Amino acid sequence: MPTTDEILDLAIQIQQIPAPSFAEGPRGEFVRGLFQKEKLKDVSMDSFGNVYARLPGRPRKSKPLIVSAHLDTVFPVSVNLQVKREKDKVFGPGIGDNSMGVAALFGILWSLREKNVSLEHDLWLVANTGEEGLGDLRGMRGVVDRFNSNVIGYLVLEGLALGHVYHRAIGVQRYRITTKTAGGHSWADYGQPSAVHELASLITELTSIRLPKSPRTTINVGTIQGGTGVNVVASEAKCELDLRSEDRKALLKLIHQVEKILKDADREGVRVMAEVIGERPAGEIPSNHPLVTLGLQCLSEQGLEASLTAGSTDANIPLSRGIPAVVMGVSTGGGAHTLNEFVDIEPIAKGMESVVRFVELAGIVSSQFGGEWVSQGN
Repeated sequence: MPTTDEILDLAIQIQQIPAPSFAEGPRGEFVRGLFQKEKLKDVSMDSFGNVYARLPGRPRKSKPLIVSAHLDTVFPVSVNLQVKREKDKVFGPGIGDNSMGVAALFGILWSLREKNVSLEHDLWLVANTGEEGLGDLRGMRGVVDRFNSNVIGYLVLEGLALGHVYHRAIGVQRYRITTKTAGGHSWADYGQPSAVHELASLITELTSIRLPKSPRTTINVGTIQGGTGVNVVASEAKCELDLRSEDRKALLKLIHQVEKILKDADREGVRVMAEVIGERPAGEIPSNHPLVTLGLQCLSEQGLEASLTAGSTDANIPLSRGIPAVVMGVSTGGGAHTLNEFVDIEPIAKGMESVVRFVELAGIVSSQFGGEWVSQGN
């Protein structure tokens, strides 16, 4: 088994290469170079910037297992990526989400080779783009388009999710809402509609919508901007709105409520426009699906307390298309998407062993059930 330091050192190398969504190229090229050095087969990069490599299994006809980890981060190129190592933690923007996940692709490879394991199935290692924010899972959409349903399934690696097996995909819809008015001077034109005031009123109304606690459903305004000066009646303002739910029907109901409020607010002198900027489809596989059971088993073997959960990840795409997928983690940590993000060092060894065991056993487990299980896409 590769050492924790080897995995961690590679994660830091990856983390040091800026990779905001839509600008993952340099990090992708770095990973492609490493795949080539490992002499893997069919190393390539597609038009989305996804990087692929194949570890051949035994020479028999079998569906492949796809193991993926997203390249992109939420941090712009301008962010200081300095890493700080303490006794039991490593701090650095993006170190856990998802440099550790990308490093784990190589940890799996090194471990299989060290143990001289010959898989029954081909193993595709994929470093994909566009998972974060407005990336809208574009990279994974390309990956799933490439392999379609002719796979054992997907194992999606997240650096900070150790102890969880994600088998349900939360549905997400995102909007950019724009308000426009004639604008004017704050004194001379007082009383004329202000795009900022109109948007503020809309946000208040939207965030006052009563949401169910079960199924869990959320609404969030993540950004807001507008106006040109303190003494100007603003002629334009914008915000970005995020809607989520564990249940497809609950999300559709919320979408209808939001769109009705926006439509009613559009009137003479006040233009209200809504652009859909992100859609993450929901889906799931049952809790007793063989790949879910395998994920829990692999964690339990390492003495880890495992739990089933839902999330908005790359797994949304295969799950929504009826293709089995689970998400597993490499370590624990905290501060994701902040400058104080950190990963715990000690759990890495157990996290790696659990995902390696999953890769070893996924083909065997799948063949036992003859591929009769499918996910429940929406």
